[in-house]
Amino acid sequence: MPLVYKICPRPLWTTAEAEGRFGGAPVDRADGFIHFSTAAQVAETAARHFAGQDDLLLLAVEADRLGDALRYEPSRGGALFPHLYGEMPLDAVVSVEDLPLGPDGRHAFPEGIPPQ
Repeated sequence: MPLVYKICPRPLWTTAEAEGRFGGAPVDRADGFIHFSTAAQVAETAARHFAGQDDLLLLAVEADRLGDALRYEPSRGGALFPHLYGEMPLDAVVSVEDLPLGPDGRHAFPEGIPPQ
């Protein structure tokens, strides 16, 4: 089961759960797709786009459940990043973990993410 990851502010995820739908963060809606990262990319995504932010969650999403709307497209330096064109079905989310800031000011990921 391949996974992709979404870093999400807690209030945005709370709203998504209450509404039963996730259409993405404001940046996702502006870009026309929901930004995801692979396990190997997610720490850099956190450092670049969420530096110093707390009250974040790490959503692990089963890529196969997203169907053809999930596309891997070139982004930073030509790396292929997963982008979802459409809403993310909540039942595709297999885990939701806190993504706190560590003592060094960087996000402390769950064990194994990113791969060691």
